Amino acid sequence: MVGICSYGAYIPRYRLNRKTIYQAMGWMNPGNAAHAKGEKAVANVDEDSVTMAVAASLNALCGIGRSQLDGVYFASTTMPYKERLNAGIVAGALALDSDVRSSDFSGGLKAGTTALLTAIEGLEAGRLSKVMVTACDTRLGKPASPQEMIFGDAAAAFVVGNENVIAEFKGSYSITHDFADHYRGQFSKFDRQWEDRWIRDLGFEQFIPEVVGGLLKKYGLKMDQFSDVIYDCHYGAARKKLNKLLDIPEGRDHGNFQMEIGHSGAAQSLLMLADALDKAQPGDKILVVSFGSGCDALYFEATEKILGRATQKSVAQCLAEKMLLDNYNKYLVWRDIMPVEVGMRSEEDLWTRWSALWRSRKMVFGLCGSRCTQCGMVQLPPQRICVNPQCGAVDQTEDYLFSDKLGRIASFTGDMLAASLNPPAISGQVDFEGGGKMMFDFIDCDLDSLSVGNPVSMSFRRKYFDQKRDISGYFWKAVPLMEGK
Repeated sequence: MVGICSYGAYIPRYRLNRKTIYQAMGWMNPGNAAHAKGEKAVANVDEDSVTMAVAASLNALCGIGRSQLDGVYFASTTMPYKERLNAGIVAGALALDSDVRSSDFSGGLKAGTTALLTAIEGLEAGRLSKVMVTACDTRLGKPASPQEMIFGDAAAAFVVGNENVIAEFKGSYSITHDFADHYRGQFSKFDRQWEDRWIRDLGFEQFIPEVVGGLLKKYGLKMDQFSDVIYDCHYGAARKKLNKLLDIPEGRDHGNFQMEIGHSGAAQSLLMLADALDKAQPGDKILVVSFGSGCDALYFEATEKILGRATQKSVAQCLAEKMLLDNYNKYLVWRDIMPVEVGMRSEEDLWTRWSALWRSRKMVFGLCGSRCTQCGMVQLPPQRICVNPQCGAVDQTEDYLFSDKLGRIASFTGDMLAASLNPPAISGQVDFEGGGKMMFDFIDCDLDSLSVGNPVSMSFRRKYFDQKRDISGYFWKAVPLMEGK
């Protein structure tokens, strides 16, 4: 049996009320009032598609040993690198061995489901045993455009395998059309699209019925056999029309999070699938349809093991853990749409020393420290000599992972002079449960909310961005836990 073994989602904490956007830019395009409802999820200044894919993947690892993974597939249309394996960065952050197979999937918004199908086919062929499939997008709409209102940032991840399957893969049907609804050239920063009417009438209203009809015919199914129908379409009126065209029973059309998150690109259908699995019962049949340069339709059936599924955070919990971003200009600065003066300290040349990064790759990407095999003392950064004064053993250490450990704030400070796009820059010492102490940046918080002893978890983030060379550098930061959620 091949299918989904575990899954996870990630939604950035910051949400921007669409009315805030409209108040700032409605003078330019009054027609955007139609989109000025609800919120959009906004990646923090140090988040991108890679970091959020890592966060979703870590949530999906619940109950799955990292050593079991032999593949990492990453789907996105907003990858930070064109020539560097982005999935390789994800694999490094997950602290996986070097013999893992990694691949990037891009080019269209159905890249997420295509990556999932490719992993499943590898399992069916017997060449792979467990694969992490993750998808994320951070698409940008030009200020005053409808896309600025519609798009949102989010990620989803799935571990597919042939043991302890919670949702069995039953079949699929795909179509491909060179249909240029949304498009970006090699150097384009913002999304471009053709007419909404054309996208709705020819795209969604023809391609989705085509792929769904193909799957139903292929497997001899009827729409009322599905407990949950997931399809990608953010147009409200078009969804109502499609529900009738597809003959979806009332209440089985899965919500698309447009009011809470926005359209999350390549992650859209997979994020909805994660939410469906949060609520699924044994025997439930789930239909998942993606859209973008064609469509993929996937058919899953929940097994008895769905009742014992292990998840670190449900999609509902991710939605609940939010902070309001009440300043539209801050969003523009974070997305490098509006330039600001950060001070002389921002003029430091941040070029990446690739040889040094290679030597420290386990610590930088996986937050891997060391543990003394003689006395058990743990240390971050890793050390050759045990720091225990009663031990002092030399070269008697093993790797010890800190990225999955909780810590507590030992000290902290806010620096208004440091170069930061979200001042003050906050940093301090973190004491890890089980031992180990190190200085980290604190993120997704404000200075007034911190106190010594607060629990924190570790999050893979962008440490710096080298504008001169268009290079993103990554490391781990401390995120205060939102207690009581």
